[in-house]
Amino acid sequence: MAVSQPLLNAFSTDHLQADLTGRSVRGGLLTLTSQGAQFVMQSVSTIVLAHMLLPADFGLVAMVTAITGLGQAFADLGLSEATIQHPEIDHHQVSNLFWINVLIGLALTSVTAAMAPVFVWFYHQARLREITYLISLTFLIGGLRVQHDALLKRQMRFTALAIRDAAAYAVAVPVAITMAWRGAGYWAIVALPLALNTTQMVLSWVLVPWIPGLPKRAAKVRSLITFGGSVATSYLTFSLTRSADSVLIGWYWGAGPLGLYSRAMNLLLLPVRQLGAPARSVAIPGFSRVQDDPPRLARYFLRTSNLIMWITAPIFGFLFVAATPVIVLALGHKWQAAAPVFQLLAIFALGQLLFESTIWLIVSRGESRRLLTLALIVSPITIASYAIGLPFGIKGVALSGALVMLVIFPWILRFSFRGTDLTLQNLGRSILVPLVTCFAGVACGEVGLHLAAHAPIVPQLLVIALAFALGCALTLLVSAVRGEVKALVDLLRGARAMSSIQLVESLD
Repeated sequence: MAVSQPLLNAFSTDHLQADLTGRSVRGGLLTLTSQGAQFVMQSVSTIVLAHMLLPADFGLVAMVTAITGLGQAFADLGLSEATIQHPEIDHHQVSNLFWINVLIGLALTSVTAAMAPVFVWFYHQARLREITYLISLTFLIGGLRVQHDALLKRQMRFTALAIRDAAAYAVAVPVAITMAWRGAGYWAIVALPLALNTTQMVLSWVLVPWIPGLPKRAAKVRSLITFGGSVATSYLTFSLTRSADSVLIGWYWGAGPLGLYSRAMNLLLLPVRQLGAPARSVAIPGFSRVQDDPPRLARYFLRTSNLIMWITAPIFGFLFVAATPVIVLALGHKWQAAAPVFQLLAIFALGQLLFESTIWLIVSRGESRRLLTLALIVSPITIASYAIGLPFGIKGVALSGALVMLVIFPWILRFSFRGTDLTLQNLGRSILVPLVTCFAGVACGEVGLHLAAHAPIVPQLLVIALAFALGCALTLLVSAVRGEVKALVDLLRGARAMSSIQLVESLD
């Protein structure tokens, strides 16, 4: 049976080559704008729910999500990346991948639900049974939208993605807050991801003009599954690492300390997710389209790393200095014990975003086995660091994890750069200026914190912010900083007007 033209258009990427860099820059700006709106809505939900609920409520849900999060990493079997990365793909191949994703989602939902009694036994919490049953549904919902999401990203339809995600949060956040206000307790936390995933699934189907066909044995998907399987196993291994700290704390210290740790982590992950998700959505399709041009790929990666550092280093630098007032203002005085953990995790989060960019690089080059090797080496080391810090409380876990990441990070970069035109030296040059600017802001922010140590929370936060901004501004006295800031501003201003050739030249 012939495939209609709308379906062919859903898979074609030829039109992207004419203005690939322009699409990447404009898509990044648009997605960041959308993520800003989502960040506001997520922040509102985090703050409101933290004031309405108890730390133990968050700890209960975290006991389940710390483990079910492992399944999320494996839920799509890496087949979304296969659809995005593969140069040529057709309707029958994507249809087969769709049904595979649905079956995986159904299987993970069934397995998770069956594990509910195990969670009850492991944590000694009977309430986890019903929580697990509901959270397990997110796997099936996710399986229904994996390939539609992948097609949106493959064609770099960032406007559609931005609208979908902002609309989903606009639905889910009021649902959770309303439930908390009506006394639903921890069920409000459970409802948030369910409402979010369901809305995203419905909108993805509306936005993508593609309906999956029945599975066909003749469709060649073996190479896609092999690639996706290695990617999914890698993501599962990395997810195990990210969840291990919460699992260990919940087992060793209980719901209360885990609630403090998870809220500090989730509050800090708000900017990480809001910045990392759009960067990933733009970077992997962009890198994939130039994977056969090493010099151009290196330029894209270095510019991406530079932009990530310029955006995130000041954010996490400020949060490092202002950890206590931010925690108290956002969550309330009952959460103040989470501030030292929040401060340590701010250091870890900055490195995590740069680490994520190396994963995008490996995936976009189709090197799924290299990614798996990296995961199998890094993850056991990181989990061991959490175990070492566990007897020293939640602060010990955060400190140990951050130190280990700092030590092994240079090796991670060298391993990821093999076979490319990238080196530690040219990456260091690309991120040096934003890091120096951040360090100057941190130094002045610490002075401001000392001067306003006994002030009320809001004035204290304002003094720290002004001092941090002053420190960053002082670096403009250095010509190298002024030059890079000017180049960055020119790139962002010209994103709409420049031709693709001019933009490529600006990336060199």
